[in-house]
Amino acid sequence: MRPSHTGPSQVGPRQSIALDGTEALRLLGSVSLGRIVFTQHALPSIRPVNHVLVDGDIVIRTHEGAALTRRAGSAGVVVAYEADAIDPDTHLGWSVVVTGYAHLVTDPTELARYQALLHPWVQQSMDHAVRVHPDLVTGIRLTAVEQRTET
Repeated sequence: MRPSHTGPSQVGPRQSIALDGTEALRLLGSVSLGRIVFTQHALPSIRPVNHVLVDGDIVIRTHEGAALTRRAGSAGVVVAYEADAIDPDTHLGWSVVVTGYAHLVTDPTELARYQALLHPWVQQSMDHAVRVHPDLVTGIRLTAVEQRTET
């Protein structure tokens, strides 16, 4: 027996509608899980992380030995961040991708603020925070195409 999410869709044809940046960031802020993409050994590396949106920037918590913590120092590093909410049965929903510079948060007051706002899901010491400023924000909404009936 196949899982239901691999079976036939419960809706007809879909369309992809581009989101403007404001709506895309609003949707990204409505969920708490996403994926951060950065380079490691010249190859793309993807990590699922929880996040919070603060003043239009994405903030995640990291730990001392994390590859992203090392790369995001004061100079920053280019990253992509993706979050979505896609229904597994209907395949309707949205997806947002943000590209920008990630910087390690070094100000103690700012770091304390993020530690109070964002609680990591993993049971590990997460004493660092990385803030991603969106330079490019794209997104799509997957909706059902309305079927016209002939009369």
